[in-house]
Amino acid sequence: MALIVVLLAGVLAVSVLLAIGLGSAAVPPGETLRFLWAAVTGGSITAEEVTAYQIIWQVRTPRVLLAVLVGAGLSVVGVAIQAMVRNALADPFVLGVSSGASAGAVLVSATGALTALGIYAVSAGAFLGALLVSALVYLASRGAGGLMPLRLVLTGVAMAFGFQALMSLIVYFVPDGESTSTVLFWSMGGFGAATWGALPVVAVVTLVTVVALRRFARSLDVLALGDETSVSLGVDTVRFRRGLFVLTSLATGAMVAVSGAIGFVGLVMPHLVRLWVGAAHVRVLTIAPLAGAIFMVWADLVARTLVAPRELPLGVITALVGVPVFVLLLRRRGYLFGGR
Repeated sequence: MALIVVLLAGVLAVSVLLAIGLGSAAVPPGETLRFLWAAVTGGSITAEEVTAYQIIWQVRTPRVLLAVLVGAGLSVVGVAIQAMVRNALADPFVLGVSSGASAGAVLVSATGALTALGIYAVSAGAFLGALLVSALVYLASRGAGGLMPLRLVLTGVAMAFGFQALMSLIVYFVPDGESTSTVLFWSMGGFGAATWGALPVVAVVTLVTVVALRRFARSLDVLALGDETSVSLGVDTVRFRRGLFVLTSLATGAMVAVSGAIGFVGLVMPHLVRLWVGAAHVRVLTIAPLAGAIFMVWADLVARTLVAPRELPLGVITALVGVPVFVLLLRRRGYLFGGR
């Protein structure tokens, strides 16, 4: 297990370095490393290197680091949600959070609300929309026995359709190009708007989510077996599922607010990791963030270089990879959700 972690950490470090250097204006790894070292330590560069330095440090580095954080976060949230609702098809967006975030972002873009927040207005609107959907799903799903898995999924799907309709209605009545491009971004995702200012919040949210979920890995193992078994083994399913819902909703909302809805990462990555290291959540939650971060870094690199200078929506790349991988997993003899 330790060897796998070290190996993946090394692959992630190399991937980050290469992704920062590659692009329409490629910079050799040695030069990339020198620019990064100069930025961190306050070192000097020549006048001829200023343009390359700015591309590396101001444009690509925050983008690649954001891809690392979002990839890791979506992967661990996907693991937790699949256990919470006991559904192999669940992902971070099954509860309608992405649709709420998209509707919030489009509403802010179309109406000019939250202008006091400047460049962060759209992201703030997306986060508020995600929180609104989470609150509505929680209130609609809550019953005498707490949050029921099936009711959570069905309510989330219904809310997703409802907020997608609201988003379409906003674009219909405010048919300007900016609203249309905002819809495309928030529905397909991407890191083109990444800034250094967005990184601290996402970093804290991702770190807290990974640490918290890993701490309760054994409880997730028990929860995946069913509520009756969980209760018999001493797990308060009502309280635990409520806590999971709040944590995963906040984490998903924070990530969607800076990257849009990037599909299939939180769905496929947990299954691939289970296939590799087994179903124990302590192992899955250790490997999933590293695997998700590596995948997201390379998916983003392909999205911005495949048809350069144009940039493909990141959700297109993750779907093109995720769909065939998931189909192969379904057809793999002996593979079951949470096991082999």
